[in-house]
Amino acid sequence: MQRKVIFGNKLLPYLLLAPQLLITAIFFFWPAAEAIRYSFLRQDAFGISVVFVGLENFEELFADARYLQVVWNTIWFSLWVTVLSMGVALLLAVLADRQIRGRGTYRTLLIWPYAIAPAIAAVLYIFLFHPNLGLLGQLLNSWGIAWDYRLNGGQAMLVVILAAAWKQVSYNFLFFLAGLQSIPKSVLEAAVIDGARPARRFWTVIFPLLSPTTFFLLVINITSAVFDTFGIIDALTGGGPGNATQTLIYRAYVDGRVNLDLGSSAAQSVVLMVAVMALTLVQFRFIERRVHY
Repeated sequence: MQRKVIFGNKLLPYLLLAPQLLITAIFFFWPAAEAIRYSFLRQDAFGISVVFVGLENFEELFADARYLQVVWNTIWFSLWVTVLSMGVALLLAVLADRQIRGRGTYRTLLIWPYAIAPAIAAVLYIFLFHPNLGLLGQLLNSWGIAWDYRLNGGQAMLVVILAAAWKQVSYNFLFFLAGLQSIPKSVLEAAVIDGARPARRFWTVIFPLLSPTTFFLLVINITSAVFDTFGIIDALTGGGPGNATQTLIYRAYVDGRVNLDLGSSAAQSVVLMVAVMALTLVQFRFIERRVHY
């Protein structure tokens, strides 16, 4: 027999939802609406003169070769952060799910990095990869490798990718481990009885059953790589050298906060918002078909 929860007061459900709706309206819908409005305007640095320019901000944006390079930087950065963080997290989750001594301690230690602030994670990687202060940076230079991510754009991109992926591994690990523990043991035992080796069991039984978790993390990781890595990039490279590690979110900050070009910054925010929404829609439209619930 099933029981249905019925609110005696019809107004009560809306009152319970009101705080969350209010927070969403203030911190998402209102800023998004303001960004759309400012993307059609152009004003001086002091905000005295405001002129409606229509789509000129967008036209100038896509005519700028440096902005197109930033778009490519964002695609490359997001792709590798997602692949590395999810791949390493899945490997660690599979290892931590085994019957080994002290596995509870291992799980706790693997979750800790997620609690570290992005700026602190960047400082840790400075102590690792700085050519003069970092342990690995000094070691690479002692081996004859010209290592200085402050001057080499490729090396700088590598460092920020590693830092952002390391920061995200713990979050992915938590969900992958929960997904592994939710798989019925009887299914795995049946695969063992059928003679399936560990690698075959993983790819034919375990991984397909993890597809809902994998799809969820894919959407979250791409969104996080685009929006939530500002602190790491700002503290580690400042978008440099040149524009080698600038992403769309960091370029919008530089143009709006540093250069005080609010129209261009707002246009970039709108483009970024539309791009992420379109990418998420494509993921739900095409990739979700392969998910087995």
